[in-house]
Amino acid sequence: MSKRTAEAGDGAPLKDRVRPEPMDIDQDKEMGDFEDEFEDEFESEDEIFEAGVDGRPDTEREAEEQAVGAMDVDSNGTFIVGRNKLEAGQHLAPDTGTYEMLHNLSTPWPCLSFDIIRDGLGDNREKAYPATMYTVAGTQAESSREKENQLMVMKFSGLSRMQKDDEDSESEDDDDDEDADPILESKSIPLTSTTNRIRSHQIPSQDPSKPPTTLTATMTESTNIFIHDVTPHLASFDSPGTIITPQQNKPLSTIRAHKSEGYALDWSPLVPGGKLLTGDNDGLIYMTTRTDGGGFVTDSRAFQGHTSSVEEIQWSPQEASVFASASSDGTVRVWDVRSKSRKPAISVQVSSTDVNVMSWSRLTTHLLATGADDGVWGVWDLRQWKGGAQKPSPIASFGYHKEQITSIEWHPTDDSMVAVAAGDHKVTLWDLSVELDDEESKDTAGVKDMPPQLLFEHISEHAKEVHWHPQIPGTLVATGQEFSVFRPIPVVYGIHGK
Repeated sequence: MSKRTAEAGDGAPLKDRVRPEPMDIDQDKEMGDFEDEFEDEFESEDEIFEAGVDGRPDTEREAEEQAVGAMDVDSNGTFIVGRNKLEAGQHLAPDTGTYEMLHNLSTPWPCLSFDIIRDGLGDNREKAYPATMYTVAGTQAESSREKENQLMVMKFSGLSRMQKDDEDSESEDDDDDEDADPILESKSIPLTSTTNRIRSHQIPSQDPSKPPTTLTATMTESTNIFIHDVTPHLASFDSPGTIITPQQNKPLSTIRAHKSEGYALDWSPLVPGGKLLTGDNDGLIYMTTRTDGGGFVTDSRAFQGHTSSVEEIQWSPQEASVFASASSDGTVRVWDVRSKSRKPAISVQVSSTDVNVMSWSRLTTHLLATGADDGVWGVWDLRQWKGGAQKPSPIASFGYHKEQITSIEWHPTDDSMVAVAAGDHKVTLWDLSVELDDEESKDTAGVKDMPPQLLFEHISEHAKEVHWHPQIPGTLVATGQEFSVFRPIPVVYGIHGK
């Protein structure tokens, strides 16, 4: 079973739906239109003082810092989240100078999973502020209020650029639109169960003047998978007064093949009409295909081979009949849907713990990234996976995170960049083009065990998923306790002229 822990240090999965206590972290929140009913759990702006000073006289504070060694840091004075501890009265705040954009937006309930919807606003719009984007997500309400769960179709707008101190007042006047407050608009589809995983798929329109049909597949705790058409919901954001009918909120299809819940779900990128794979905690994988008439048919013959829960599924970005699956049995298995035996073609043990997540590079299609329960993530060259007794080794492996890896994704246009989320409340960005020779230290800037491939670190409380925006280069969205939309300054994602 997927381990998405609710609280640091305890072994209970997040799916027990006990809303976790917040970390003692200030992220300079910029909220959307939703009111967070748990807002009083967080420190208010008035309670956070400049430079972490707790309001006591300087002499008293300085004496205590000298006595206890002040903040717990590495030997060179660097504080590392997850490795060092805050002292009483100390708070963390993001270094806003490292962000070009940073916004946090709250929903009525936390979301374990979400997906970004491609829109008609154009590609390569990293310089267009305030930014706008569309997403879908499924909620995780408390168990006593399970019927409040919903599939949320959302529009994030007014996502402004960070104001720089050195920008003159004349420039500020000219850029008033860039200082807009973030807005979260939502259309909700009622669900009666927690969403474990949600993924979207767009069917191209035959009429160039019309938008594509956007489908969502929602894998729920109830074991059912619901397929919805959210095209009208997306269109309603730009058509004031549009009313979504109860009929439009009903699923197009409900997949009832699974006897246990699951987390593995993926649409094929090579089948425009729609082909879906779903995997469950019994280790079974089913394939559902959209018919020419618009209906959905699920093949009753399951793909079998894993000895424990299927945690992740990824279709090959190059071969329409091939997919890979990751499991809590520690293996990744590669399958061909044309196989009558429904058995894997290749099985590789990639971890001694659960393999929670996986991402297949769409640019360099022989590269596969995996993330495991022990906090280790790695990159594998599928050309080395020949089967048999020989066990291949990863071409890169990192144990920087100290809790389970909860999400991993290749950059959509740069085959050396990877985003990783983990249970240590961190989202990290990595550049695999930074090479390390055998004699070079694995420490960066004197910080022990800080890989030089690590480019950026973003704090996201109880981070569950992270995705790159495919049309706004360098921009990411993460979900956890809330949604975090951020874009590091260009020197981070643009290193080496990328």
